[in-house]
Amino acid sequence: MNEEYYLKASVKDPKAFKYFYDLYFKSIFLFIFRRTDDEALSEDITQQVFLIALQNIKKFEYRGIKFSSWLYRIALSELAKYYRDNKKIRVVSLESKDIAELIEDDSIAFERNTIVFKILKQLPQKELEFIEMRFFEKRSFSEIAEIKNISENNAKVKVHRILNSIRKLIPAKHFHDYE
Repeated sequence: MNEEYYLKASVKDPKAFKYFYDLYFKSIFLFIFRRTDDEALSEDITQQVFLIALQNIKKFEYRGIKFSSWLYRIALSELAKYYRDNKKIRVVSLESKDIAELIEDDSIAFERNTIVFKILKQLPQKELEFIEMRFFEKRSFSEIAEIKNISENNAKVKVHRILNSIRKLIPAKHFHDYE
């Protein structure tokens, strides 16, 4: 059975929606957890995402967007709503290996990691979402485009521009001269 079958079945019988819940709960939860660093909050928001999806299942149509991408869009919306309503500061949960990958040099120094981490913490939420999805969640540009509801080319351009702005903020002494 495929997703379209369960989508049609979920419209008629909400019990069929369990297929999507079982299939995507873990990935949606981890997506949210990376942005909250709070297990209980992440569970609550994840439940809300699936509730909203179930309530709006009739509105979803397969028109060039995967069902999972629709769930991620709902998750981003619910996260933004949570941070806006609670006036909380968004968590940036990164590991040194993730930061190193941004710079494209596995041997970067601790000081440079610290600088990049500070820069990432200061990025606007929308820009940070692109960086998180591309480098920390290893999403393709097409996946990012579906989640953000933009073209794949636009996703590439946005990530490229964000990376360039990050690189400009890193002091030149932290780049090795390989010549």
